[in-house]
Amino acid sequence: MRFRRVVMFTLCAGLALGALPVRSVTVAARQQSVAPQQRIEVMRSKLETLRRTLNAATAGLNAKDTGGKKPSADDPAVRLGGLDKEASKLLGEVNDIRGKQERSERYDVGALDKLEAAVTDLDNRVQAAMRETAGVRRDAPAAQTKTSTATKKKGGFFSWIFPFGGGGKDKYADEVSTVAPGRDRQLFEDATHEARKDNFEESRALYSVIINTYPDSPFLPLAKLAIADTFYLEGTTSALIQAGQAYQDWVTFFPTHPLSDDVCLKQAEVEMRRMGLADRDISPARKAEQRLKVCIQDFPKSSLRPEIEVRLREVQENEADHDKDVGDQYFNKYYTHHAQNLKGAQSRYRELLEKYPHYSRRAEVLYRIGITYVEEEEPDEATKYFQELVRMHPNSDYADKAKEKLAAIGAQVPDPAPDAVQEEPTGPGLMKGIMQQIAGTVPKTVNNDGVIISRSSKGGDIIEDVIKNGGTLPDNYNTLPVKRTGPARDVRPLPTATTKTDAGAKKEVTLEPTRPGAPSTPADPSKPAATQPTTPATPPPGNGVKP
Repeated sequence: MRFRRVVMFTLCAGLALGALPVRSVTVAARQQSVAPQQRIEVMRSKLETLRRTLNAATAGLNAKDTGGKKPSADDPAVRLGGLDKEASKLLGEVNDIRGKQERSERYDVGALDKLEAAVTDLDNRVQAAMRETAGVRRDAPAAQTKTSTATKKKGGFFSWIFPFGGGGKDKYADEVSTVAPGRDRQLFEDATHEARKDNFEESRALYSVIINTYPDSPFLPLAKLAIADTFYLEGTTSALIQAGQAYQDWVTFFPTHPLSDDVCLKQAEVEMRRMGLADRDISPARKAEQRLKVCIQDFPKSSLRPEIEVRLREVQENEADHDKDVGDQYFNKYYTHHAQNLKGAQSRYRELLEKYPHYSRRAEVLYRIGITYVEEEEPDEATKYFQELVRMHPNSDYADKAKEKLAAIGAQVPDPAPDAVQEEPTGPGLMKGIMQQIAGTVPKTVNNDGVIISRSSKGGDIIEDVIKNGGTLPDNYNTLPVKRTGPARDVRPLPTATTKTDAGAKKEVTLEPTRPGAPSTPADPSKPAATQPTTPATPPPGNGVKP
């Protein structure tokens, strides 16, 4: 009895200590994927864009004369104003957390999850309200035109800072607050013009008006894609996170669009631009590898496949460097007497050799894993790796060392293979390596232009052709690829021959014994259907590649 309390206290303490690592690992994984500062910046950007859109939309509704009557709660101006107040309130809460973080004060990380859910819900309600109030804003263009003309004359010195405000800052107030035929094209052109001048927030606000106000516009699919491109062109960490989300949303809405493979590659490049050195956060590299493999799987016949394979090789090089660094740590710990065996190094090196056969430092990894097996007194396993090193990398710095180890073991030294690596790749020089460590960047092939918007202010990109073509891609644009492949066998119905026969003629029926195996087809009755040539479900076009 007297030990009951001691036992209960011990059990409770054990359960509490066992639960702490689970909580800490969950929070650490969440913070590793996206840092709190980046999440805050993403929410601030979304809320500011919502407020700009709502302020511009309510400008025209407020100009309408209500006859001195108090508007009801269902009035469009009241509805949009209420959403603007919600956005302002959420923006204040986000700024409070941002201030605490900058001052290194403690705050609840779980509040970020609640705010992100609230921002997503508000975004959906704003889009619905903009679509439902489009008809009301279409009925009062004259009043808004008069008001905006008067306010434009009051522009001051800072009229270029805020495009959707009072005075001379209402440059696009007429286009945003009112609805008219052909207005979607004008909005698209103005948004593209602002994007070329790096006014990304203003261009996103104009593109959003097309999406929320003109749901049947031919510019809508590429307006959503242009929003993702503006985030990609902006290039900050929070902007790249939003670019990845925007590209994913676009693929969800338009999975069969001709630009689907371009967007798939751009999603991978978003992660590649966030990719740093191998000794830092490796999660962007792993996400980029997943995206690139999805592109190869979904679009095997895309004209972009050579570019995808080049980027995949670079991403896997970064991942292999990371795994080698971890294996080297286990390797060095053993020789500094901080580890009892080399099993950790062996597992890392073995996984690296299996997953990344084209790794540039493969010869060094083969030598190191061979050394681990020598230390573990497993000469047969060591011989396998030393022989592969001598056979496939005869000109490396580790080939002579591997030959000495094979001679010490008493194993045969193989001759170089015909497909052996003749010239081993060299790493960066001293100064270049120092600059990479300082900048934290890794060499990579990434196109800094968006899918349809380029960084050049002179145009010459896809979006320029889209504007000329009325919101759609040019006719000469290749529609490859399709996300379908040919079936294993021809499943089309066989044609039925129509022959004229006499009414009184008798039909002759012949019986043949059944043959073993799969049923035959008319192409070659002596062969089963499984060996017949197949016809693709969707034959590719005969010529042309994407411009």
